[in-house]
Amino acid sequence: MYLNELLDKTGLDVLDHLDRQVTVPVVDGLQAQGDLLVLPLALLDWTSGRGDWWPLPAEGRELVRGEAGNNPHTLVADPGTCRFTLWVRDPERLAVAAFENITPAYLVHPEHGATGIAPGAWFVRRQRELGAGFRKPVLIAD
Repeated sequence: MYLNELLDKTGLDVLDHLDRQVTVPVVDGLQAQGDLLVLPLALLDWTSGRGDWWPLPAEGRELVRGEAGNNPHTLVADPGTCRFTLWVRDPERLAVAAFENITPAYLVHPEHGATGIAPGAWFVRRQRELGAGFRKPVLIAD
């Protein structure tokens, strides 16, 4: 799928400097987009706080918004092909969401464009940077 097709389909937009004629890659494995990581669910030790899973709405679901309230990371997929939960906990407390998709799902961001996520079970978490010495880990700001 081309970026312009995905944007037309979802109603989302990206910044003007991005090439809308580029093919959006669909990756089956670890990937990063700005301050988020997408990991195969099987790799992580996690628990679902309540066990509630919901169908991903047709307009998608904003997972994280940037520090200044801008630049949301929005998960989108064809209707009926993806379900998600926000009730996730991981030992490092960086969890954002978990989702399962049977067709490619996409993470769209105004500055980064889009990345495709192959069918499977996935975990979305924040990135952090580790400082020198014993500093507290700092979340990556997008």
